[in-house]
Amino acid sequence: MTVYAEYAFLENFLLDAELLYLALKCARGRVRVWQLLLAAAVGAGEALVFPLLPLPVWAAYLVKFLGGALIAVISVSKGTKKTYFVVLAAFFLMTFALGGLLTAAYSFFNVPYAEGSGYLVEQAPVGLILGLAGLFGILVAVCAKQFYRYRCEKRAIFPCKLTAGKKTVHWKGFADSGNLLTFRGEPVCVASAAAVFALFGAHPQEEGRIRVGTVNGGRDSPVFRCDKLEINGKTADGVYITLGEVHSKEYSIILHSALMEGEHEAHQHSESLAEPHSGQRKHRSLSLRK
Repeated sequence: MTVYAEYAFLENFLLDAELLYLALKCARGRVRVWQLLLAAAVGAGEALVFPLLPLPVWAAYLVKFLGGALIAVISVSKGTKKTYFVVLAAFFLMTFALGGLLTAAYSFFNVPYAEGSGYLVEQAPVGLILGLAGLFGILVAVCAKQFYRYRCEKRAIFPCKLTAGKKTVHWKGFADSGNLLTFRGEPVCVASAAAVFALFGAHPQEEGRIRVGTVNGGRDSPVFRCDKLEINGKTADGVYITLGEVHSKEYSIILHSALMEGEHEAHQHSESLAEPHSGQRKHRSLSLRK
C-alpha cells in the first residue's frame, strides 16, 4: 500500500485548521490567520511523524495529547488563561466527536479494517472525510451561535417588581439597549397587552400615545405609568410602560436601557423598536436609588 505524504499532510492540515478555528470561535478568541495556519501545519506534521515513532501504548496516548495541546496553544493569540483552557477543551472534545463521526462513516461505507491498527484511513474516500468534516463544522457553528445567543439573553433577564395602585406584579424583564423609546423625555418600557392588563386592569388610565415600530410597521400605542419599578434591588418611581410585542416566555417586559445603568444589557434590537416623534428624540437617563 502506497501512502502519499503530501496528500496525508494536506488532509490533516485541513481538518486541524477547521477544528482549531471552531475551538477559537467557541472560546470567543481572536482568530489570527497566520497562527491558525501555523498550528494546523504543526498538527499535520505531527500526524506524519507519529506513525514512525516506536512507542508503547501509554506513551503513544501521551504524545498524542501533548501534540494536540501544543497546536491548540499555538493557535491562541494573547488569550487569558480561561481562553487557553476553553480552546484546549473545545479542540479535544470536537476532535473526539469528529473522530467518532468518521469512524461510524468508515463502518457504514465498509472502509477496510486491520486488526490491531484500526480502519485504513488511507483507503477512505477523501470526499467522504472532507464532506463529513464540513457538515460537522456547520453543525458546531450553528450550535455555538445558538448557545451564546441563549446565554446572552439569560444574562440580560432580571427579576422585576411593578406596583400600580394597590396591585403588584412580579415579572422578569429583558434589558435591551435596542429599546430607546421615550415619552416626555423619560424612558419607556415595553409590555404585552396581557401584562398591561395584569398590572393596570381592564381600564387603565392613558398618559398619552407614542409611535412604536413593529415587524408589521409602526403604530400608535398608549402609554401608562406605574407607581414603582424595582429591578435587582434598585427602585425607580413613575416609570412609563407602553404596549408592544414581547415574543418570549422568558420575560414579560422589555426594559429601557436607561434603567439598567451598571447592569448587563443585550446589545441587539428588541422585538419592538422605538420610532419616537421628532419632538421626543432627546434621551435623559432616569436615576435609580438603592
